[in-house]
Amino acid sequence: MPIYADKTVTLRPAPRGFKPPIVAVGSSTGGPQALTKFFSGLKAPLGVPMLVTQHMPPMFTKLLAGHIAQLTGVAMTEAVEGEAVENGHVYLAPGEYHMTVAAERGKKVIRLNQDPPENFCRPAVDVMLRSAIEAYDSPVLTVILTGMGSDGQKGGEAVVKSGGVVIAQDQATSVIWGMPGAVATAGLCSAVLPLEDVAPAVMRVASGDAL
Repeated sequence: MPIYADKTVTLRPAPRGFKPPIVAVGSSTGGPQALTKFFSGLKAPLGVPMLVTQHMPPMFTKLLAGHIAQLTGVAMTEAVEGEAVENGHVYLAPGEYHMTVAAERGKKVIRLNQDPPENFCRPAVDVMLRSAIEAYDSPVLTVILTGMGSDGQKGGEAVVKSGGVVIAQDQATSVIWGMPGAVATAGLCSAVLPLEDVAPAVMRVASGDAL
């Protein structure tokens, strides 16, 4: 068992045959660079939608989505209220808006709101994770990358409780090991990996292979 910041990280076994209907990613400090490297490592479309919450002010999120799309080739855009959630597309939460996904009339749609911040954050990772679990009524795959604070821990608890999987970036490659450290030291993760190993792990899980 590895030890990070004087805390022992105990990994949980990933469910057998787990194949998520959606992947949700959370990040904060150091996140733009980490997200770019992560998406560069996805060598093929996952075949499922992806949601990304990066703590960032308004206007910058649209620029970030365009920048990552240009550098990596992934279909990433800033999320728009009411748009349909499609497989193979990546939706980035706009600054100052919580991003959720909802099941409506047989399809999944993006819903944005300006409810109060959670964990001092809006958008918040916890809000995104709760909505994904509810909308898909199925376990989800969650990735927590570098960032300050603990946003994502409570949502990660809900992910694990519903049968999903949490993967976190390790301390050595994180700018700040706050968010990933919170889920890792809480015993929520099935893997705690260097940044360059996160995308390959996600591809394995998304295809139904063992982590």
